[in-house]
Amino acid sequence: MTEDTSKSAKSRQSRTGLTSTGVRKAAAKSNRSRAREFALQALYQHLVGRNDPTDIDHFTRDLAGFHKADAAHYDALLHGSINGAEQLDALILPLLDRKFAEISPIEHAVMWIGVYEFQNCPDVPWRVVLNECIELAKEFGGTDGHKYVNAVLNGLAPQLRPLEVEADRATGKARP
Repeated sequence: MTEDTSKSAKSRQSRTGLTSTGVRKAAAKSNRSRAREFALQALYQHLVGRNDPTDIDHFTRDLAGFHKADAAHYDALLHGSINGAEQLDALILPLLDRKFAEISPIEHAVMWIGVYEFQNCPDVPWRVVLNECIELAKEFGGTDGHKYVNAVLNGLAPQLRPLEVEADRATGKARP
């Protein structure tokens, strides 16, 4: 390991609120981040088990740590994604390079969360939505699932948040 690589690894590890792998520690997570995690778990149950949304909701609310989540945001993500699944999938599908059946249910649920927030949560900046979804995919998804989520959501952001994305591009905060 070179000195620069060693310094880089140490700086990643020493960033506040991150584990050595770069995942946020539980104490550093906001109540909205926690809501996204619980919504992801609930959406996974819906996608894999086709469980009833009400049953999933009751089960999820009983999980340890739920009291630390933003319950209203969780409700919006869970029920909004399930109720709007066809519309969310219609937006996501053109950016996929494979069939939905070949997409991990975790990545599928994370993309639902991202698209739902792009459309319905204008108080959350698009880059925050993107970063939160990438973090969810890193923490719960497959090895490179976060790259796939990033590509799809980055492709949808200009369509769903055109003014915000263009403003960030103009100021250099986002790539053209």
